[in-house]
Amino acid sequence: MKTNRVIFSLVCLVLGFLVAYSYQLTQREEKAGPLTDSQWKKTVELRNELIAEEKKNRELAEELHKKQNEVLQFEKKLADEEKVLSGMAEEAEQLRRYLGKVKVSGKGLIVTLDDGKYPYEGDVNNYIVHEHHIFKVVNELYLSGAYAVAINGQRLTRRSYIVCNGPVITVDGKQFPAPFVITALGDPDVLEKALNMRGGVKDQLVSENIVVKIEKSNSVEMEPILGDHPS
Repeated sequence: MKTNRVIFSLVCLVLGFLVAYSYQLTQREEKAGPLTDSQWKKTVELRNELIAEEKKNRELAEELHKKQNEVLQFEKKLADEEKVLSGMAEEAEQLRRYLGKVKVSGKGLIVTLDDGKYPYEGDVNNYIVHEHHIFKVVNELYLSGAYAVAINGQRLTRRSYIVCNGPVITVDGKQFPAPFVITALGDPDVLEKALNMRGGVKDQLVSENIVVKIEKSNSVEMEPILGDHPS
């Protein structure tokens, strides 16, 4: 860009000088009267030089225009590359969120599952939370647009595993007793409606004696997954 300014300044300087000189020469000719042969020859030479300089100025102007176009194209290319890099950075950030490598926070949903009240008759297993109950909630949350889910603070990844061991649930090797608090980041209205659909996940869990509590939250936070947890 600095080179273009130098060329443009040079063109203006030379052109101004030639115009001024031509004007002065014309004034002198008018005052001096008829030209002699040598004066006429000198005038012709000067005019030829003026024509040559004007041609050179046009060439410089064309070169300046060409350089300006090249600069514009280069700036456009840089802008396009910045957009691509920005898109790649955003995709990388989204991937890190999905893999649980960064802390995330925002609006979301808090779902609490607790064991039902045992009436002291029948099978007690019919009144406690099992892994398939948790799977129903987690799967529905993901299908409804949740981009991060945790159980009792243990953040889930695509390779997480959930196992029921009697009254406790094991999530990625960590055991948790009831109640089980499932937090999800996403649109709280959409997530809540998905779980509360008639005949949906909540109705199914309630029919299986599970106590279900659903709350919308404007502040859900999840810490990044550290160590050797599955990712």
